[in-house]
Amino acid sequence: MNAITESRGARPATLLCGAVSGPLFLGVILVEGALRSGYDPLRHPGSALSLGDRGWIQIANFLLTGLSLLGFAAAVRHVLRSPVGALLVGVAGLALVVSGLFTMDPMHGYPPGSADPITTSPHHQVHDVAGGVLFLAIPAACFVISRRLRGGWRAYLLLTGVAGLVLMIWFGSAWEAGAANAGLIQRILIAVDLGWVTLLSLRLLRRRGRAVSGT
Repeated sequence: MNAITESRGARPATLLCGAVSGPLFLGVILVEGALRSGYDPLRHPGSALSLGDRGWIQIANFLLTGLSLLGFAAAVRHVLRSPVGALLVGVAGLALVVSGLFTMDPMHGYPPGSADPITTSPHHQVHDVAGGVLFLAIPAACFVISRRLRGGWRAYLLLTGVAGLVLMIWFGSAWEAGAANAGLIQRILIAVDLGWVTLLSLRLLRRRGRAVSGT
């Protein structure tokens, strides 16, 4: 890897933020999606979990993961020396926070018994915009940060960025069409978009540990 020699001076907390972001966000969605009555994980998006009596759990998930990405943005800035990459990761983190503060409308059969709205509410529209920003900022960050890496890591981030954009378009089309697999596509998208954050953070933490120990 290139530009990872600064790991010695990086605060491990910022790297830990990146390491937990993916497992935290996807883990909560998978568990909550499996436990919610009337919720179909294959069809419904993670955002729908913000609705109902237990909606506070997914709202907190949005907020905590967003803050974790903001922490990781600091690591991108100081460890990888990529101000633009840090900005894009920070934008993604803020988009997650906004997504938590502005919930989507009930639609596509969740919560059970709800009908699709004729027109979406302002808070749903804000949520949609934040989601679009998130799913664009993460691939863009991949492309920018890949320039600071070498070999397999560079290729991995480039492929991840492309995959993220393709999956975003696929999910958007499936959701608008009411496809039965829209939720599954989104879960794959989330795993791809946040997986590299976790893996790269763990890699940086290991290299920092070796640098500090002198091995």
